[in-house]
Amino acid sequence: MNIFLCGEAYGEKEDEAKRPFVGASGWLLNQLLAHAGISRQDCYTTNVFNLRPRPSNDIKNLCGGKADALPGYPEIAKGKYIRKEYGPELERLYEEVRTVQPNLIVALGATAAWAFMHSRGIKTVRGAVARTAPGVTSRLGREYKVLPTYHPAAVLRDWSSRPVATADLMKAAREQHFPEVRRPRRLIWTHPTLADLLDYEAQHLNGAARIACDIETAGTQITCIGFSPSPDSAIVIPLFRGTNDHYWSDPAEEVAALQIVQRWLDTYPCVFQNGLYDMHVMWRYYGLRLRHDTEDTMLMHHAYMPELPKGLGFLGTLYSDEPVWKHMRTKGMKHD
Repeated sequence: MNIFLCGEAYGEKEDEAKRPFVGASGWLLNQLLAHAGISRQDCYTTNVFNLRPRPSNDIKNLCGGKADALPGYPEIAKGKYIRKEYGPELERLYEEVRTVQPNLIVALGATAAWAFMHSRGIKTVRGAVARTAPGVTSRLGREYKVLPTYHPAAVLRDWSSRPVATADLMKAAREQHFPEVRRPRRLIWTHPTLADLLDYEAQHLNGAARIACDIETAGTQITCIGFSPSPDSAIVIPLFRGTNDHYWSDPAEEVAALQIVQRWLDTYPCVFQNGLYDMHVMWRYYGLRLRHDTEDTMLMHHAYMPELPKGLGFLGTLYSDEPVWKHMRTKGMKHD
């Protein structure tokens, strides 16, 4: 089977049947899979814990302090660690993966994401294809591809998450056909000189119908400005690595770089994500003006699906095959 569906633990109905995803959660899972073009019969289904957390269905009933923690596993919630006595359940889960050898593991909920990715929570990781955590990979014998999304029980509690879970499973329908993680290939120019800016303009920008523009900021300072004429290439123009730490060692070079930026803004219509913020910062603090009408992916998405979140991280999980990139940068990392 190509898809390995993994939930959290037994609820009342599952505990009676000793099978995962029966009752209301099972009914909704079938509906979500069908809307995504997946047949449940073509999937292997299981839980991280094939038991019912008592006295209620709260996974925290299986938790204790750090002293009692399962070795090698992070906290599953703040200050909460799965107790070491439940280690055999994880061994059973990993043996199931080794037996099934799926192309894709769909982690339904935060507990399943924790078991395979060592993550905490589901909201910030759902929808983006990831790899099993290194410690899990070593226990599985090879790396597996994981797609986390909401558990059907969570969707029942918050019906607004249903279209998100459906979109994630539609991605699963595409990802099930190959075992490797495939990322888009992009050429990104970083650490440019002034000559590099002119070369990029000649090689990639000339003739572009429009370009994407994005800024990163620290307070009122723009740390870098990015431009892209296509999904295949982009250039990042750094300005600051940190407070009063300029990328351009010569002030005249920085002025020349900003003049090139202004020429690009004068020449090409731009596409932004939440462009009102970018345009405000560029004009108010740097005097950079836009001469053309602009388009905005955030506003377009909001017009298309007004009930869904519209931040760039969320849009990235819906419309791209990129990883959750905000987790790739450590706190306090400088732009360089």
